[in-house]
Order: sequence, then C-alpha cells, then structure tokens
Amino acid sequence: MNASPRAIPGPLDVGRLRQDFPILDQQVNGAPLAYLDNAASTQRPLAVLDAMDHYYRHDHANVHRGVHTLSHRATDRYEHARELVRGFLNAASIREVIFTRGTTEAINLVAYTLGQRLKAGDEIVVSELEHHSNIVPWQMLCERTGAVLRVGPITDRGEIDVEAMLALITPATRLVGVAHVSNALGTVNPVAEIIAAARRHGALTLVDGAQAAAHVPVDVRALGCDFYALSGHKLHGPTGIGVLYGRESVLETLPPFQGGGDMIATVSFRGTTYNELPYRFEAGTPAIAEAIGLGAAIEYLGRVGLPAIAAHEEALVDHALARLRDLPGIRFLGNPRQRVGLVSFNIDGIHPHDVGTVLDQRGVAVRAGHHCAMPVMERFGVPGSVRASFALYNTRDEVDRLVEALQLAVRMFAP
Repeated sequence: MNASPRAIPGPLDVGRLRQDFPILDQQVNGAPLAYLDNAASTQRPLAVLDAMDHYYRHDHANVHRGVHTLSHRATDRYEHARELVRGFLNAASIREVIFTRGTTEAINLVAYTLGQRLKAGDEIVVSELEHHSNIVPWQMLCERTGAVLRVGPITDRGEIDVEAMLALITPATRLVGVAHVSNALGTVNPVAEIIAAARRHGALTLVDGAQAAAHVPVDVRALGCDFYALSGHKLHGPTGIGVLYGRESVLETLPPFQGGGDMIATVSFRGTTYNELPYRFEAGTPAIAEAIGLGAAIEYLGRVGLPAIAAHEEALVDHALARLRDLPGIRFLGNPRQRVGLVSFNIDGIHPHDVGTVLDQRGVAVRAGHHCAMPVMERFGVPGSVRASFALYNTRDEVDRLVEALQLAVRMFAP
C-alpha cells in the first residue's frame, strides 16, 4: 500500500529519495523544477499520498462511536496516527496529543483557553523572532484581558538575545512563547534554556515547532515545555492538519476550545459534560485522512532518519553560503551560529519579488516577502527577503541553479 524507502545508513541517497516525490519530476517554464520553498510547505512522498488514497478508497467513514466495520477501521487508523505523533514527540500519553488544523490553530487554542484565567497586569513574553502566528494571538489576548505583551530582542546575528529575554521573565509572567526554529532566518533557538527560566518563575511555556519538526529531533519531555505546536504540511504531510502537544496536568485545567460533536460526553438542556482528553479539544468531524497522512509522513521520516536529513541539509546550506557570498551586492539576513536548512538574503537594488520572479522563470521556486515575520524584517530594515529553504530531496545541483539564476537577475537589473 505504501511506497516508502528502506532504512538508509550514512549519507542520503538523494537520487533514490527523489523518486518518492512525484511532484518533483516536472518542468516549470521549460526548466526542471528546483523546489527551494520548503519552509513554506514541504512536498509529500508517495507513502503519504498512498496512505490517504487507501483511506478514501477503502476505509472512509466517520471516526469514534460508529458500530460498523468501516468506522472501526477509520478510527483505528486515525488513532494509530495519534500514537505515531506521541512517539515522534516523546509525549507521555496520547491524552497529550490534540489534532488541530495546524500550528496557527494550536497556538490560538492555547491563547483562547488560557486567556479565560488571565487578568490585567499579567504578562506574556515572546521574542522578536516570532512568526505572526506566535504574536497576533497573544496581542488579541492582551486586548481582551488587559495583560501585557513583552518582547525579547534579537541580535544582529539573528539570534535571540537570551540574557535580555530572560530578564523579561518575572513572577508576573504567565506564559512564554518561543519558536524552536525561526521561519525567516532558520535560527535554532535555545528553547530549553528559556523554558527552564520560565518554569523557575512558574510560567507556562509554548514552543512553536512548525519549522523544527522536520529538521531536528523533538522530545517534549526533555525540553520540559507545557505546549508544543507543529504543522503537517511542513513535515512532508498534508495541509489542514497539525498538532498541539499539551502537558496533561495543564490541559486538564483548561476549558474547551470549541463546542460540538466529539468534545462532549453528555448533552442535555440542563447542561453538558465534556469528553476526556484529548477529545475535549477536538470538536466536530476531524481531518481523518490528513491525520492518517501525517502519521505516514512521520513513519517516512523515521525510516529516512532525521540525523541524516539534518546532515544533508547542513551540507546544502554550507554550499549555498559559499556560492552566494560571491554574488555582488548580496546581503544576508542574520548569521546564526546554529540554523536549519535555510538561507535568507537580499541583493542590493533588486526587490525580493523581482528576484523571485526571475528565479521562477528558470524553474527555481523560492519564497520572497516578509515570511509572516514582519518584526524580523523591521529589525533588519528591509521590506522582505529572498528565502531559499532545503529539504531531504534537494541537491547541490539545485543550489548551483539557484546561484546561476541569481547571477542572471544581477545582470538584468544592473544599472
């Protein structure tokens, strides 16, 4: 049923792995596709496509409470995906794994439910490096409750100023939200240190893991965080599915997020009792096929191996930085000492959107803009940047094609 790779010792056999991703085998504007927009959304392997197709062809029915065979099969596969996520994150129990539509909904779930016990003068701490999804929900919560948002600065290297951020965490802090990896710069943040400081002050912690989960091993118990959020589509899984890990003891104290089917135990006009964890936070018919697809993506990555993927992406970044430094007028956003497979830059005198358009004409797909991280762009004094981001299926040849297309852009826009 599933097309999947065998265990791969040592360096990745990228040529063979690329055969698992049919979307890569196409021409764009007359050139082979070089897909370097993985920080926005990764591509899906056959293992994921086949798992979802098999569900729709053979097992489709609504999950939970059904007494017929298809419902049992769908429920088994859906809950098996939850167990795969639990193992992937090393959560203590499936009760701590909540399926959401993605990282954004996961963070909003925490902001909404936690917000019902915040009051004026309480504080929330985030960093200047955050994605909008880890900024705006907290701003909205502060507007509703009178709580105050504190922002830890970042350095010229594009790293969190840890000393300055830790100084913001006080007994008034109720939650600290921080990205595991910056989507704009690729910076790997010292989340364990920040979490430990928050715990010393009795604050809850939420880690935005959208950019980390496909690149670095995640162990929520080792990190000690209260919440960890991720998105399937950045993990070689489907869109429309994500995960909120929540520490069981914390989740038990939070009210439901939405009302409706599956989050209830009993309903009458005299009152409603709520379901047990994790279903209390999963109102309505879930994204069943997408959850199954996410489980297949996790299995796929497990067979390939995150350490091998990380080493491959690190080599691509090193090659890209070496080649890009020779381009006239190039300016990198930050220079983090620890990063995942991502490079963010501008070329003097050329708007990022123009660069992205020229690259697309050569079959090279990158992201150009503010990357939903406008405070980061403001910090570096630019309207946006060009972001090339790598995954397990990318090659040195694609990096070279990126550089050649950038050289063309420089010549095209030369005064």
